[in-house]
Amino acid sequence: MGFLSNQIFRQSLSAAGKSSSSSFDVPKGCVAVYVGEAEKKRFVVPISYLNQPSFQDLLSLAEEEFGFYHPMGGLTIPCGEDTFNDVISSLNR
Repeated sequence: MGFLSNQIFRQSLSAAGKSSSSSFDVPKGCVAVYVGEAEKKRFVVPISYLNQPSFQDLLSLAEEEFGFYHPMGGLTIPCGEDTFNDVISSLNR
């Protein structure tokens, strides 16, 4: 993924200490997700990704791990940042 694409998708390096107002920073047509196993990082991705099979696999992980409870207050995906970046990179091709 190029530098510009990375800037679009990575909204914040750390979700720790963020106020709930950060949810208002999501552009129309996008959704914020929190990714990571220990430390969560916030990414903003287009809603269209939610229909992609590889992204749905990540959503299945989230469902298994959290059900309807997401401790970050937003969609939390329990996978490593590298795995998430690989999935996003494949969707950008």
